[in-house]
This record gives sequence, C-alpha cells and structure tokens, in this order.
Amino acid sequence: MREFTEQELVRRDKAEKIRKLGLDPFGHKFERTDFAADIKDKYDLIEHDAFENMDDTATVAGRIMFIRKMGKASFFTIKDKTGSIQIYISINDVGEETYTLFKSADIGDIVGVYGKIMKTKTGEVTIKCLEYTHLVKALKPLPEKFHGLTDIEERYRRRYVDLIMNDSSKRVAFLRPKIIRCIQNFMDKQGFVEVETPILSTLLTGASARPFTTHHNTQDTDMYLRIALELPLKRLLVGGMEAVYEIGRVFRNEGMDPKHNPEFTLMEAYLAYSDLEGMMDLTEKMYQTIAKDVFGKMNYKFSGYDINLQGPWKRISMVDAIKEQTGIDFKEEKTVEEALKLAEEHNIEVQEHEKTVGHIINLFFEKYVEETLVQPTFLYGHPVEISPLTKKNPEDPRFVDRFELFIAGKEFANAYTELNDPIDQLARFEDQLKEKDLGNEEANDIDMDFIEALEYGMPPAGGIGYGIDRLCMLFLEQESIRDVLLFPTMKEK
Repeated sequence: MREFTEQELVRRDKAEKIRKLGLDPFGHKFERTDFAADIKDKYDLIEHDAFENMDDTATVAGRIMFIRKMGKASFFTIKDKTGSIQIYISINDVGEETYTLFKSADIGDIVGVYGKIMKTKTGEVTIKCLEYTHLVKALKPLPEKFHGLTDIEERYRRRYVDLIMNDSSKRVAFLRPKIIRCIQNFMDKQGFVEVETPILSTLLTGASARPFTTHHNTQDTDMYLRIALELPLKRLLVGGMEAVYEIGRVFRNEGMDPKHNPEFTLMEAYLAYSDLEGMMDLTEKMYQTIAKDVFGKMNYKFSGYDINLQGPWKRISMVDAIKEQTGIDFKEEKTVEEALKLAEEHNIEVQEHEKTVGHIINLFFEKYVEETLVQPTFLYGHPVEISPLTKKNPEDPRFVDRFELFIAGKEFANAYTELNDPIDQLARFEDQLKEKDLGNEEANDIDMDFIEALEYGMPPAGGIGYGIDRLCMLFLEQESIRDVLLFPTMKEK
C-alpha cells in the first residue's frame, strides 16, 4: 500500500473536486497558438503605455511554476518548452466560477490561458487572462524553489523533474538534437548517406570492448549487442555505396564514470578512395561547422581548459609525442626485451597479453602523453598490435595509418586508413584470438563473412568513429556524460 504525504492527499482531494465540477482533472486537447519566449521577444521592447492602444491576444499553455494568490486578482507564472511568462487573472475578467477553479490550482499543475498581452508597471510582459482552462492536476509537489533537486543522483533518476526545475538541463536537452542535426546536414553536404545496421550480432567485432550478451529464443542462439558500427558499414563500401555513415547506440559492458556510460551514441563514417588525411580534414571541418552554425563561437570551457577549435589543428605521431615527453625514441627498432626493460625502468606494468613492443609503446603514451594533449590534436601512427582493423603504414609496417583526436586529454575520435587486404585482415583476426587465449577479454572474433566481403574487393577508404556524447560534452561545456544523456544508466537504489 502506497503512503502519501499530507500535501499529496490534499492534491488528490482537489482532483476529485475538479471531477465533480464535470471537468477531467487530467485534461484533453488544447489549441495552443503561442509560446512564452516568442511573446517576450516580440513585445519586450514596447513601452508600457503603448499597450493601452493595442488589442493583441495569445493562447498559451504550460506548467504553473509560481502563484501569488490575492483577493479578487492574482498573478501566476507558467512555463512551456521555450521559457516562462507571467499571467494576470482577475475575477472581473473570468467570472467567479473560473476564478474559484483557479484558486484551487497548485504549483505543478498544467493549465491553458487565452488573454490580452500587456505589460506591468515594472516592465514585465504579461498575459491578462480572459479564459482559463484547467488541463492537468499534478498529484505530487515539485521540489522547493531554492533547494530543488540538489541530490545529483536523483536528478539523473528523475530526469523529468530535473527538466522542469533546471533551465540548464532543459537547454542541454534541446541543444543536443541540434548538434546531431547539424552533423547530419554536414555529412549529407559532403556526399555521405546515412544508413542503419543491425544492433544484434553473433560475433564480437569492430572494437576492443567487453560486450553485453542476450539470447534469441527462436534460433536458440546467444547474441551480442553491438560494440561498434564498423564492419557492416565497410560491407556497404564493398557493395558500392562509397560514402556512408551511421549515428547509433552501441553497448559496452564497462564501468560507469563521468566519461563512460554502458550504452552510448557512436557515429562512424567511411569514405571510399580517401585516407587518414581525408578523415582529419573532415573532422576538423565538422567540429568547426558545429561551433559556427549551432553555437556561434570557437572557444569552449571544458575540463578546466579553454579550448579553441579554430584551425589548423596540431598533427603529431605517437612516437614523436612520446619522445617529446620522455626522450625515448621508439622510431628506433627495439626488441621486446628492450621495450620491457624500458617499461620496468619507468614503472609501467605490462600484462601478459601486452608483452609486445607495440603494446608497450601504447602504455608509454597513456602514461606520459595522453593528458598533455589539451588543444585539438590529431595523434597518428599507432602500433599495429593495438589496431587490428587498420592498414599498415607502407613506409614502416610496425605502425598503422590511424589517428585519434584528443581534446583536453580525452579521446574524441578514432580514424583509420581502412585495411582492405583480406589476407592481412584474416591474419590480424587470428592474432586477436591468440590475445583472447592470453586473457584479453576485449579481443575480436573472426568474422569470416567480412573476410569474404573483402575478397570481392573493398576500395581504398578512410574511416572514423566519433563518440557523440563526448562531443556534446565539449560543445555544451559539461563535465559528466550523464549531463548530456537524458536517461543515463544508474545503479539500482
């Protein structure tokens, strides 16, 4: 049996009284014609006295956020998706019966108002109510105005209340779709086609990550929720689509922290006849387009840094970046024993499956370089051991044609000159199986259908993956991924 607070019981009693008046306490369709922000923008600069000769009206609807009930006249504020606007209501304008109905309203109720636009002596654009419509009775009270949802966990769990109470949260909620729409428009103009690929797969491929598993009852088959978008999109290059991208949810069975959520939005794009340089140019231009078209600025505060997206962005190889920080030159060929000795001297722990020169180079990068890449930086030239799907560099096959975009010490994109040699690709898959046997739970399976697709011939191509949530964190200047997800994954209470 649910227990209700005294205020909740009073609200339920009011709902019954509304029903006895022949009204539905939970409302029906209402013909709204105007929004709060539009009204304020249109009339804000008009002087108070000018309204005496005007007869402009508006019909608005929204949630009551403030009430100052007086005798025969009152003020209240309603809030719609665009903002808030003040309403003046008088018994002389709406009649005793409607005014009595209004006086039973509570903060949180949803109402409709038709009235004349006016301005108070204090200069606030206001609607003088001529018709008042009760729409929805709120049975639970909103948090107090000045205390609100101070428990951050509760803000995420009850996002609907957070959106009601916090304008900053609502701003993020509305701007994120604008960012994604800008990306789609940008990609369309570059000649890309947006596609959809399967979420369920019987193979673990496309990235290094632990998966979520599920079961298909009809086929009696265990399946994975996808950890990446890559291999189906590259099959489309084989099929001749040439320039494709997808923005979709992927799922990785990993921990939760300010940078990670188990389900997140990934964008991957593949362009036939392009390469690493093409992906760098595409990325820099896309970020700058979002900055200009959605936000109108190039500078953002993120993770304690002032980030400037104005180009050109820095481009540096992984081994050169390590040399800048440590003096160690991994361009010079080293044996595994020499690399292990360097790791030991620098207190770098090496797991069993990481005992290769390439993995050790990456460990040096993670310890000494990653956090130093503050302004947008394309870091390229990764060891072949950590890049199983990437084309080898023709001048030095120890490394691959891959880059990661780093901003404020965090990875924002991962790009490749795509591996289209089916023989090399199969050998890389087989190496991944060896790593899995050595304990790497994130190693890939062998996708023989993908190998067969490559055997039909995939054009040379550039490919890239973007973490859309982290991209939104930068542009919206938020420090936690939970602040740019409407419904982040939460622990059970």
